[in-house]
Amino acid sequence: MANLKEVRTQINSINSTMQITAAMKMVSASKLRKSQSTIVALRPYASKLQEIMQRLSSSLQTSTEGIYSKIHKENPEDEKILLIPVASNKGLCGVFNVNVLRETFVVLNEDFKVQYEKGNVDILCISKKIEETLLFKKFKIAGNENALLDNLSYENTISFAERLMQDFADEKYDRIVFIYNQFKSAGSQILTKEQFLPIASEEQVENEKNPAEEIEYIFQPSKEEILNSLIPKSLKLQVYKILLDSFTSEHGARMVAMTKATDNASELLKDLNLSYNKARQNSITNELIDIVSGANAL
Repeated sequence: MANLKEVRTQINSINSTMQITAAMKMVSASKLRKSQSTIVALRPYASKLQEIMQRLSSSLQTSTEGIYSKIHKENPEDEKILLIPVASNKGLCGVFNVNVLRETFVVLNEDFKVQYEKGNVDILCISKKIEETLLFKKFKIAGNENALLDNLSYENTISFAERLMQDFADEKYDRIVFIYNQFKSAGSQILTKEQFLPIASEEQVENEKNPAEEIEYIFQPSKEEILNSLIPKSLKLQVYKILLDSFTSEHGARMVAMTKATDNASELLKDLNLSYNKARQNSITNELIDIVSGANAL
């Protein structure tokens, strides 16, 4: 009977867990649908805006004064870098947080190893889970913007983007890099390392178009005036797109993780119910044997 009681306790526990995972799956699926439609609609606009900005800024002379010339300056050897890993404030989303954390270690130990050893790399977390792990491993954290994920909107990201742009303009940092999961589908995310500033010139962009497809623009007003307006708008939009990509990827990863957890709980429940019924049948059989043996003894 003790075994029966233990199995029954396990069954009740797994039932409760399965209800929680199923509910979390439904919540993530709902949030995923909403954020997925937003990121899919945003990408073409953000991509085209960035392309135009790269074409304009690449065509200007390097000696031109202004924010556009600042963006394309040569980085010094001892450059100061701001690394921004973006993940989740919560767990239960598979390897979503782990992948960003691993890439952060790779970047620190390989890509920016020299700068990191010289103490020229600051880490700004947009993820409670990443921040907790880095602090546990004795990494120095420059700060966090975890609250952005609690109420993600374009309006809430503007001040953060402006601060990053100002830090770069004031030469506090020579390079700003994001590490995040780019949304591809509910079950697939692309781990991405993206340089925010300085902006890559058109020649540095991997998906550069064929020269035969280049477009001639007529500028009114001048390129400089357009860039002064276009660059801040594009960079603010880029920050929002990165956070929205990560946010959408998070709920896709969590939905898949909770789906697998629910399915696994269901399979385990079937096995436990089978074990419980077998144990119960054996118990009843043994009791009947005792009764019959006692009756025959009389």
